[in-house]
Amino acid sequence: MSIRYLDKDFAITSQVSPESLPELRDAGLATIICNRPDGEATDQPAFAAVAEQAAACDVQAHYLPVVPGKITPSEVVAFAALYANASKPVLAYCRTGLRAEALWQLSAPFRRLG
Repeated sequence: MSIRYLDKDFAITSQVSPESLPELRDAGLATIICNRPDGEATDQPAFAAVAEQAAACDVQAHYLPVVPGKITPSEVVAFAALYANASKPVLAYCRTGLRAEALWQLSAPFRRLG
């Protein structure tokens, strides 16, 4: 899994598996945000399985699924709020990391307000 930091407290990656949570915890990540809807692909683990393993690893897990190419203003505001209240550093993920990156970029004005 390739993790790319966009800020000292924020990184993105592709799909996270339950098995990767110990590695993410050991890398110092405190929170994950899933931006991929469950069932988007048949080989994708359900968010509940990822969240269960995250809890076992003492990593916060949040579910904010967005449809590719259809990110709404309310999703951007919700993402900014999740980030603001999350333990840092935060890792957001989706299929490729691009939706997570788009949410990060679009939420910049709202993150500055908080």
